[in-house]
Amino acid sequence: MNQTSRARASRLKVLAVLSLFALPLLVSWVMVTWRVGIPEQRTAHGNLAPDIPALASWPVDGEYAPTLVGDWVLAFDCGARCEALADQWWRLHRALGREAPRVSRLRVGGVAEALPGETVVHWAGRPSWHAADHLWVLDPRGIPVLAYGPEVSPRDVLDDVNRLLRMNPEVLRRDEARLAGRSSQAGQ
Repeated sequence: MNQTSRARASRLKVLAVLSLFALPLLVSWVMVTWRVGIPEQRTAHGNLAPDIPALASWPVDGEYAPTLVGDWVLAFDCGARCEALADQWWRLHRALGREAPRVSRLRVGGVAEALPGETVVHWAGRPSWHAADHLWVLDPRGIPVLAYGPEVSPRDVLDDVNRLLRMNPEVLRRDEARLAGRSSQAGQ
């Protein structure tokens, strides 16, 4: 091999290495620009960030705050299928297993007795966003995160709630309580 053919071979090797790194960038740019090959799959089964106010501003009669403080809340608006759906959400709560103590259930409306672990309140006035037989998942601050219609599969709700609990570990809540306990003892 002469000098020019070696130089040409070296240039081709450098171009091959550069294209190895540049080709994925080019492909990703094409995918993003023309929306080619990007899946439209959602990770949540419910409607994300519904236009519903925080739990503290819901127009309900009855005391619920002491039982729900610091927990994720499954808030259920009782409608025509109230008893069947209330039982379904009770079973879902049981299916959470060891994570169940981190989740509380709030039923708004209905005439049936409260199921075990359920808090029942009634609407003082129906808000504009009221939707019978709907379920909302509220974060520990009482802010609605997900909304579900009456046709939703309990398995889908269970998947979403498990994902939320996994992404928001209880360890943080225990640390906050421990720190709050120290600060209250320091003030005494």
